[in-house]
Amino acid sequence: MLFRSDRATLIRRLYFVMLGVPPTPEAVAQFVADPDQAAFEHLVDAVLADARYGERWARHWLDVIRFAETNGLETNRERPNAWRFRDYVIAAYNDNVPFDRFVREQLAGDALGNDVATGFLVAGPVDIVGSPDPTLTAQQRADQLDDMVATTGSAFLGLTVGCARCHAHKFDPIPHRDYYALTAEIGRAHV
Repeated sequence: MLFRSDRATLIRRLYFVMLGVPPTPEAVAQFVADPDQAAFEHLVDAVLADARYGERWARHWLDVIRFAETNGLETNRERPNAWRFRDYVIAAYNDNVPFDRFVREQLAGDALGNDVATGFLVAGPVDIVGSPDPTLTAQQRADQLDDMVATTGSAFLGLTVGCARCHAHKFDPIPHRDYYALTAEIGRAHV
């Protein structure tokens, strides 16, 4: 059974789903009064061209990769340049960047001439307290690298690979060898 919506409902649904905000009363009135058969197509194009589209949809990706504009942990200081990565993600959505390019830029943007894209790897919590104890310092670095590896695995592979840091499952798709190879590669790239 097909349910047809009136134009006022249709524009409200489109705005809420795609932009997360209601349309202005003027936009509703204009769309309702538009006799053009292609009015909805034009409206969709306009909504997709709206900067709020990228803002709404980028937030989902930023949540997946644990983006924050502060360091987290006990010091929780502001990261003054975090906005550059956030704006890169928003622009990627608004510019309709193909997903394969989006992924490559975030994993190797520094090698592709888009340094800001690799902010993905360091967007999570960072322990800035430090320690004079070399063992504790090494543990903090291992924890940072583990966060990068775990986030890479969950965001791009849909796998929880962090458990391979400590133990191996008989049928786990990520063995110790692969986990530590990835950790070493990320560690080399982000000293």
